[in-house]
Amino acid sequence: MSKLTESAKGVYVIAPTPFDDGGAIDDGSIDTMVEFFLSAGADGLTIMGMMGEAEKLTQDESVAVMTRVMAAVADRVPVIVGVSSPGLASLVGLSRTAMDLGAAGVMVAPTPALRTDAQIKGYFATVADSLGPDTPFVLQDFPLATGVRIDASVIIDIIHDHPSCVMLKHEDWPGLSKISALRKASDVGGRRISILCGNSGLFLPEEMARGADGAMTGFAFPEMMIGVCRHAQAGDHDKARDLFDAYLPLIRYESQPGLGLALRKHVLAHRGIIANAALRRPGPKLAPQDIAEIDTLMDRQAKRLAALDAA
Repeated sequence: MSKLTESAKGVYVIAPTPFDDGGAIDDGSIDTMVEFFLSAGADGLTIMGMMGEAEKLTQDESVAVMTRVMAAVADRVPVIVGVSSPGLASLVGLSRTAMDLGAAGVMVAPTPALRTDAQIKGYFATVADSLGPDTPFVLQDFPLATGVRIDASVIIDIIHDHPSCVMLKHEDWPGLSKISALRKASDVGGRRISILCGNSGLFLPEEMARGADGAMTGFAFPEMMIGVCRHAQAGDHDKARDLFDAYLPLIRYESQPGLGLALRKHVLAHRGIIANAALRRPGPKLAPQDIAEIDTLMDRQAKRLAALDAA
């Protein structure tokens, strides 16, 4: 598989890590999940991110998950591997393993201790130098999770200074103005990199209109994100918004902090994409009321989609 570049676009689905009831990695569900995402039209996959329960995996398990996903993908789309770690040695070691196994690139979030612009730029300079020029990396900007706020001007400096930074995983909130600032900078001669957006797709139509290249996030119906991005890239923002609106209540419900992954896995299991909705402990469990609400939202979503198709 070729390496990740600044021209990447479309939807890179954030893949959860499937487990069985006993907490073991479910290899069979990795295979069915990958096949579903690709058949739905995903342009790439991202594994072992913050919603992949990577922090609950041992080093050997992380390698096993990467190996299984790469085998299932079989070079059909690029795979990005989340390698964020408090320790640089761990980050670099996992990155090298990922690239050796066929990853297109790695994703790195800032460590929570970073506070000043100089510290943030220094950290990513160290990361870029340690990974080397042949390992493309994604800068994950997710202040709600990391506690690190990165100003657009700092991202512009990192892009300028480090050619191996080829993509921004944009998850600031509110952050639409940041996308506009980055695109304005590239329009006047700055280096343009790919911008894929997260936050469960909550702002995807607006992000695409601001100049984002697609989405890199999870949602139990990735076909929504794929459709929205394709409509927007074709210039039909009304169709993009109509499709997005049909899914919005479930997107909103799935975006609940602390419960979102459990909800997403429940729907993925309900759809037959994975065999089991289990999270590895510790993790929340859904109450009967949660499941009833999800069922209601999916029923109403199906009706909205039918009406949209009939229009």
